[in-house]
Amino acid sequence: PPVGRAGRLPPGYLEQEEAGGVRVLAPVSEAEMAEAVAAATGPLRVSGGGTRGLAGAGETLSTAGLRGVELYEPGALTIVVRAGTPLCDVEEALAAEGQRLPFEPMDHRRLTGAEGAPTIGGVVAANASGPRRVQAGACRDSLIGVRVVDGTGTVVKNGGRVMKNVTGFDLVKLLAGSWGTLGVLTEVAFKVLPAPAASATLEIGGLEPGRAVAALSAALCSPYEVSGAAHLTEAGRTLVRIEGFEAQVAYRAERLADLLGRFGAVSVDREGVAGTWAEVRDAAPLAGRAGDVWRVSVRPSDGPRAWAALGEPPAVIDWGGGLIWALLPEGTDARAALADLPGHATLVRASAEVRARLGTFHPEAPALARLAAELRAMFDPRGILNPGLMER
Repeated sequence: PPVGRAGRLPPGYLEQEEAGGVRVLAPVSEAEMAEAVAAATGPLRVSGGGTRGLAGAGETLSTAGLRGVELYEPGALTIVVRAGTPLCDVEEALAAEGQRLPFEPMDHRRLTGAEGAPTIGGVVAANASGPRRVQAGACRDSLIGVRVVDGTGTVVKNGGRVMKNVTGFDLVKLLAGSWGTLGVLTEVAFKVLPAPAASATLEIGGLEPGRAVAALSAALCSPYEVSGAAHLTEAGRTLVRIEGFEAQVAYRAERLADLLGRFGAVSVDREGVAGTWAEVRDAAPLAGRAGDVWRVSVRPSDGPRAWAALGEPPAVIDWGGGLIWALLPEGTDARAALADLPGHATLVRASAEVRARLGTFHPEAPALARLAAELRAMFDPRGILNPGLMER
């Protein structure tokens, strides 16, 4: 987009037109981002790559101009990146040094049909995490530092650029999954891990979900360091992933095959591991199909019950049963069907009409909702950052 002035904002902003002539502001420095927020007179729709399918109200304020790796120390296993940097650029820089983000961030574009590229700030804002969460934790568990512009235009820093314990108020963890309602991320720091030398997928075919979750639980409770455990309901595929050194993977694959043999015939794939788990990570079997997509989080042992309560829909059951990506008929309220089960459900993909009627996020308990509102008022006293996004 062309460089120019945006109203009373200082030079250096990137300015472009969305469909319908809506202005998009993309500051190219943290100082300009702070000025943009401080100068705002109405709501701001904070946006990264726009690939997650959710958006607030107001004028679009994009982090796309904040790009680049600020610091990367492979020996220290840390990387510091500006928030608007495309995720693919971060992964490419890490791969060049034989490293990776531990939490395997999901790419929502298949589900949402969005164009553009996910940004690393958007990953943090959504706490986007993939199948490896069962072993490595979520995005927030790898996040060690942030810089953020709050709703007053003040730059706030928390955490650091090295791996150490955080004392005091842990803003780092709070911002992960806040969807831009507490502040606009400008810089994020992660601990990273070496990429494994080898990997393998063990697969059992033909299991129904209850039996599949039993098999996944057996694998996860074993000493063989499983880094992925999923079931694809329509294809009847039950999948377990292991990663590590060549000799380790060979040994663990043999032992796991023996352990899982009581559930059915076990095959071992060493060639198509990356593609298989990208399909699981992105809930690809549900992409491009009519209906709404829900993300349901329950206790792993409740996974089969939750799937049955939803009407046995096409689904990707991840994390050994604890996470269900479900394709439901348009307008179906998954939360009503799951009322008797502890957990929560999020509407990931739906029409604007359905989203307006059902909302997006699971209703919070009154005490938690009050605490969340107080936090938003603390960080965004004017209520201008993605207003109402997490309240519907």
